[in-house]
Amino acid sequence: MKIEHIGIATRSLDDAIGFWRDALELDVVATEEVAEQGVRVAMLPIGETRVELLEPTSDASPIARFLEKRGAGVHHIAVRVDDIRATLARLKEQGLRLIDEVPRVGAGGCLVAFIHPSSANGVLLELVEHTEASQH
Repeated sequence: MKIEHIGIATRSLDDAIGFWRDALELDVVATEEVAEQGVRVAMLPIGETRVELLEPTSDASPIARFLEKRGAGVHHIAVRVDDIRATLARLKEQGLRLIDEVPRVGAGGCLVAFIHPSSANGVLLELVEHTEASQH
């Protein structure tokens, strides 16, 4: 298990990319729209992990709601797992509150699921499993 990425909510993907690229000299390796989640995403490697910048594409997006409530900033921490379904089953058995009991396709074609902050010391945790179809 390792930190997959740190998700950062932003109102402007272009402005956020500018900061990370210009101030910290990070390169964008992938951008995409994840229509199901209502976000545009940019991935920037940093060391052995990545920064995931998230811009809402609709007011109904969870990222739009986060920005409205809390403003721009750290949204979640993602942890890479080998078997997301087995991990979810174990966490459910332990009584943790899951936002997703079944994994869904996220950025880069990875399988993702979220653990509710109430079960993770106030942190929104994303579980990520890379598949053969994963792009990054």
